[in-house]
Amino acid sequence: MRWKKPFGTLAGAAIFLSGLLSGTATAEAVELGYPEKEELTFGFIKLTDMAPIAIAYEKGFFEDEGLYVTIEAQANWKVLLDGVIDGRLDGAHMLAGQPIAATMGFGTQAEIITPFSMDLNGNGITVSNTIWEQMKPHIPKREDGLPARPIKADALKPVVEQYQAEGKPFNMGMVFPVSTHNYELRYWLAAGGIHPGFYAPHKGDISGQIDADALLSVTPPPQMPATLESGTIYGYCVGEPWNQQAVFKGIGVPVVTDYEIWKDNPEKVFGITKKFAEQYPNTTIRLTRALIRAAMWLDENNNANRPEAVKILSQSHYVGADREVIANSMTGTFEYEKGDKRPVPDFNVFFRYNATYPYYSDAIWYLTQMRRWGQIPEDKSDEWYKNLAKRVYRPDIYEAAARSLITEGLAKAEQFPDFDAEDGFRAPQTHFIDGIVYNGREPNAYIDKFPIGLKSGEKL
Repeated sequence: MRWKKPFGTLAGAAIFLSGLLSGTATAEAVELGYPEKEELTFGFIKLTDMAPIAIAYEKGFFEDEGLYVTIEAQANWKVLLDGVIDGRLDGAHMLAGQPIAATMGFGTQAEIITPFSMDLNGNGITVSNTIWEQMKPHIPKREDGLPARPIKADALKPVVEQYQAEGKPFNMGMVFPVSTHNYELRYWLAAGGIHPGFYAPHKGDISGQIDADALLSVTPPPQMPATLESGTIYGYCVGEPWNQQAVFKGIGVPVVTDYEIWKDNPEKVFGITKKFAEQYPNTTIRLTRALIRAAMWLDENNNANRPEAVKILSQSHYVGADREVIANSMTGTFEYEKGDKRPVPDFNVFFRYNATYPYYSDAIWYLTQMRRWGQIPEDKSDEWYKNLAKRVYRPDIYEAAARSLITEGLAKAEQFPDFDAEDGFRAPQTHFIDGIVYNGREPNAYIDKFPIGLKSGEKL
């Protein structure tokens, strides 16, 4: 086996991590040990935001850490999660809500953690050509005749009401019940006065369609365009390249990006079991180091490496979409419809804005939406939200990896949060499509702000 650089003692990283957990570690204490497990298998879904895994592999960052990684595409998010839980996969590209829901016991019970947030933004909501034509009369126009953006769900509401009046269900797709896509689609719809439906798991109803104006159901990401084209659904929320694919195929129009719904929102995470992290602490730090370096590479020099990343991702064993389709969003633009291509330099963010740091407040936002739509059926205290977030999101491991990169000169301290001052909570976030401010320190007060959704004291 070939080592690209010498390692410190086996105990080094474990001692550092132990010190970090007790608040005694310092940057000078970083001494990485040999990875306890060298051969690893990671899973992913065919989306462009799996890029950090592909780049860590292709650019040799995993191998730099003494890790020999096999990367395997998975059929859907459930298969992927089950693979991590049963040990078939050592880790995976995951929906941010998956480790949270699993640890909470919604759906599948398992202790899953994340030491690394994979990206910001990257999703869109697309509707069929027919629905787009019906929405257009309700969308304000710019002077050049193009739609004024962001487009709110207010423009979709009269269309949905017409379908209801005709007794026709208005079906839309999202990728998984605890996906960012589900919560973003629900957020956008509700902000426009369209009820996306409640869950009632305590009553055995996990459809998410109770009291719904628009009926949301699960469709795997690569199947979204075909499902839209068949007429089974009228719109969907998904990551790239499957919104741009609808434009290229001429079957649909992306109406809004998640950047417009919630500017710089967290998207995917890298998930491992808590048992894996405890059993293989050096391996865990080393894989996190490799992923951080990949994210840095993806964003460095003003996205200068993105064309190369697009070429890599277009290969069939990664995303497998046409290079031109992937490049449409990965290189800083987004095409809403033929002839309406606009600059969106932050559509995919992998490192800047502290994108890779696993903030507790990011986890809490997902929990607020789970409560809002009934996946958490009863009130929980603010401390419950914070404590669950701290069980799942692990900035301590991230900090160990980042400090070691800084010590070795592979990164600079100013590229990361100020670890000595960081408490895991972002400042209150204001850039939501409905103007509601999110403060992760006050989850219940946030939930109570929404006109549509469960509030304090309410249950189905």
